[in-house]
Amino acid sequence: MTAAAHVIVADNDRRQAGILSWVLRERGYIVSAVSGSGDTLIDALHAQAVDLVLLDANGRPETLEEMLRKIRADEVGREIPIIVAGSAHDASTVLRNGADDWLPKPLRVSEMLARIAVQLRARAEVRMMRETVLNREEELQRALYDIATNRQLVEILNEVTADLTAAEIYRVLARRVARALDLRHCSVVLASPEEGIGIVVATFDDPSITDLQLKIERYPELSTALRTGKAVLVADVLQDPLFADVRDLWRREGLTAPVRSVLAIPFTLDRRRSGVFFLRTDRGERMLTNEDADFAEVVIRAAVAAIRRAQALESTRADNRRLEELATTDALTRLLNRRALLERISVEVDRARRFRQHLSLLMVDIDHFKSINDQYGHLVGDAILRQMGTLLSGAVRTIDVVARYGGEEFVLILPETSIDGAAVFGERLKERIAEHAFELDGPEGRLHLTCSVGVATFPSPRVASTEDLFARADEALYRAKSGGRNQVRT
Repeated sequence: MTAAAHVIVADNDRRQAGILSWVLRERGYIVSAVSGSGDTLIDALHAQAVDLVLLDANGRPETLEEMLRKIRADEVGREIPIIVAGSAHDASTVLRNGADDWLPKPLRVSEMLARIAVQLRARAEVRMMRETVLNREEELQRALYDIATNRQLVEILNEVTADLTAAEIYRVLARRVARALDLRHCSVVLASPEEGIGIVVATFDDPSITDLQLKIERYPELSTALRTGKAVLVADVLQDPLFADVRDLWRREGLTAPVRSVLAIPFTLDRRRSGVFFLRTDRGERMLTNEDADFAEVVIRAAVAAIRRAQALESTRADNRRLEELATTDALTRLLNRRALLERISVEVDRARRFRQHLSLLMVDIDHFKSINDQYGHLVGDAILRQMGTLLSGAVRTIDVVARYGGEEFVLILPETSIDGAAVFGERLKERIAEHAFELDGPEGRLHLTCSVGVATFPSPRVASTEDLFARADEALYRAKSGGRNQVRT
């Protein structure tokens, strides 16, 4: 049974803290209420395991900035999700200074619970990925030890290096064993016996063949090797009783037996995947012998460690890429999240300064989004945010960057773009959003929205740093919204 998440409610208003604590406990959360001071909150984080902090802004942005920086500087508080509840003018401040999400006041219980659930799911997924990466690294170390102690593998398979993938190792095995035994037919077949299908992943006689399917039932040597887990050597297929049914099939189909002898050596990669090292000689060629079987078995047994190592390495790399994506991607829209955006904008500003180019930033805010959530619910609101992310991504160039800044606010970074070009682009974007029909599930059908856009450019008067760029764009967005919305301001 999954343990209940522990949420800290940090609020100087004891009455409000009590109400929030009661609501969360009713939903099954473990709740601790503390005062809104940074030191008290950090002490609480150190005293017990905490999964999320719900922090009230209390209308003091300067104090709040300092508190968020202090929490993020603390080792324990660095990765705990923080949701800040406050007034609209707090949003940009708290998100820039370490908060993961922002809730407008007065709080709506359904929206608060939904935002908390999203943050807890994201944190759980990151934790799971880290545990997976750690386990993969341990498996990789064990595989490295196996390879280091198996000198015969190094001598026979000198082409198997740390840079080879599992698919490349299969091709190396087929080629080198075939040449060592002077054979024309040597293949590696991956199979799942219960499915009755084998996949030829490498073959010496035709290197172009990959992922060729075959029916295991037509190859008694393969099915027997997979079923018993032991090597199967058939010196003469015309005499061995194992091939009696196959010989009957050849006769019915009018085929002359093309094969003289076969050797199938099974191997296991993990609990789900097995394979067979498959050698064959044709009529007119020599018979395969026990010596051939002994040699090939030594090679394949040694190679399995290399294959497992390569797969562990590939899996670890994939897990690392997934973990990096989770850390830099907004869970709802799959755009860059706020943290990744701040890192990227710093790089882009440095590049613009170095090459003396312009860099523009657009802050895009969906108009009247709160009323959409109020009327249709947060699930519809989430669907609109996802569609907005897709729309914005499709409107920019490949060098541009699109990120979700928080709530219904998005940020676009336009390298090599002046204030005039950015303003023109903002107008086109505003019109494109207004014309777009957002798809809604249910009887609502489609919905048309507008947006307000604030534009700022680096370098320009009052814009000499990343902080200035955000501040000027935020001011322009405020003018656009206070001036009636559905407009672009610079």
